[in-house]
Amino acid sequence: MFPAFRTALLGAVSLALTSGFVQTASAETTLTMSSWLPPKHVIVSEMMMPWAEQVEAATEGRVKIKILPKALGKPPAHFDIARDGLADLSYGIHGYQPGRFVLNSTAEVPFLGNDAEDISVAYWRMYKKHLEQANEHKGVKVLGLFTHGPGQIMNTQKEISDIAQLKDMKMRIGGGIVKSVTDNFGIVQLFKPAPQVYELLSRGVADGVMFPLEAIDGFKLENTIKYVTRIPGGLYNTSFFFVMNGKKFDSLSDEDKAAIDSVSGEAFARMAGRAFQKRDDTGLEKFHQAGGKITDAPAEMVTQIQGWVADIEAEWAEKAGKLGVDGAQVLYEMKTEVAKLAAE
Repeated sequence: MFPAFRTALLGAVSLALTSGFVQTASAETTLTMSSWLPPKHVIVSEMMMPWAEQVEAATEGRVKIKILPKALGKPPAHFDIARDGLADLSYGIHGYQPGRFVLNSTAEVPFLGNDAEDISVAYWRMYKKHLEQANEHKGVKVLGLFTHGPGQIMNTQKEISDIAQLKDMKMRIGGGIVKSVTDNFGIVQLFKPAPQVYELLSRGVADGVMFPLEAIDGFKLENTIKYVTRIPGGLYNTSFFFVMNGKKFDSLSDEDKAAIDSVSGEAFARMAGRAFQKRDDTGLEKFHQAGGKITDAPAEMVTQIQGWVADIEAEWAEKAGKLGVDGAQVLYEMKTEVAKLAAE
């Protein structure tokens, strides 16, 4: 073989191999996720991490997820963190930005149900059927919506079996419907992100908190919270979003989009709700082991709350109507769907 031809041939082969490597490498995408909860919290360890593994498997390794070691902002900033592309993925709580999201209250009203999986799956179905059209999540791809288990009344001071006993107590609450419900309780409302609750309670800044039972384990409150008043069907639920930057999602291949969709949506809602429900059981067990006292709300207390809820639901339905959504119908279908899932 002539030396010049041999050199040219080797160069062409080398270029082809190099080009093939570049094309293979460029086909792999790493998506970054900003996470504001500790790595062992149920949302991270039993939702985001398993989902990341499912995405990698579904895309045959073409898409990988990197959970950043430090949050890129405070919890209320995380919708915008994804929307603006500071990270590709984020999750958060709708109620942390009062007034910005309205339709999430579909899943937050009291007495919806006792199982986070049922509520989360029903919520996703209502989103796809009724809520998505309002485009409240503009700029992002909604990968999942979900709720924790039914919210309860927890405190460090005394057993509560009557709303009047809550008067003037300093209680940490989130946002959304739970604020409207507890406006009637006579409490001092403290609006602080969930990760600050242990410090608030241990320092005496707060007397109590509205939380699901899983938080007793998730935020290590078993030796801080002494009393829980359990509301049948829940005093409230918290609506969570899980989103990806819209442009980033659009940049993926159709094959990878479909793969991500296959492990998101209702599949993710089911996984998230199931994980929360399991942790509710763990939180209750740890609370009992620490000597905490559970009080089931008396019928009179439940009836009093139900009276307020009717007005709150009507007010919310009116707001939903301004977004082109029949709020009363959505709530009816949401409750019906939860009941159907519970019966299954």
